[in-house]
Amino acid sequence: MGRIIRVTSKNNRVYTDILRLHQKKYRDREGRYLVEGENLVREAIRQHADILDLVMREGSGFLSEALEEFPAGSVYVFDGKLFDAAAPTESSQGILAVIRKPDQAGESLSALDRPGGNLVVLDRLQDPGNIGTIIRTAEGAGYEAVLVIRGTADVFSPKVVRAAAGAIFRMPILMTDTWKEMAELVRGCGKKLAVTSIRDHLQYYEADLSRDIALVIGNEGNGCDPELIEAADLRVSIPMGGQLESLNASVAAGILMYEAVRK
Repeated sequence: MGRIIRVTSKNNRVYTDILRLHQKKYRDREGRYLVEGENLVREAIRQHADILDLVMREGSGFLSEALEEFPAGSVYVFDGKLFDAAAPTESSQGILAVIRKPDQAGESLSALDRPGGNLVVLDRLQDPGNIGTIIRTAEGAGYEAVLVIRGTADVFSPKVVRAAAGAIFRMPILMTDTWKEMAELVRGCGKKLAVTSIRDHLQYYEADLSRDIALVIGNEGNGCDPELIEAADLRVSIPMGGQLESLNASVAAGILMYEAVRK
């Protein structure tokens, strides 16, 4: 069983580490990120995520269970003010964890090679809610992995982690520097690049998106890189009613990813 360490000082190492991890540059540099909330922390434990520190608010009812489920390490109990200052959200459930980012390059490359498997690619998306929802939906639709092109917002930010609802612990995630690097990688694994484009008239349900597809979801305001659109193997559109030109990125991604399930 783990041991309890009570923390009341702002100079405590765990407290200062958590504050730093609110910022992307420290998450990138230190290879760690924050998970907040009872359900997400439970899921992190269940999925054997590499939990470095487990932190609770004084009086949390989850303490005894945490000690049993986290036997290898210490549980840090912060007083109320200290925990509230450390938590990423104002309405915290009183529990958070510091987790080491997985080295998923090998697992992701293995996922890319699976015959018939589909992938989703994030091209410079900026909204954390969209990113997390797409990761969650990708798991639900049976996609194998998530590829992230540089310029996309941090997939390990607290908002993305919350929106992904546990899928962040299970979906292989692979970072690429450019869309050209991504394209070379996925085509080398026998996948076709599919993008959405309002200029093309092949409706998504007329295309075969059922297998061996790398589906690219573009930036919320500007869409996919124009050169990437031109280089794609499939360019599809989603029919729009009314005066709309496009859908929210995560909604569009969900429609397209579940086309693979439908077929």
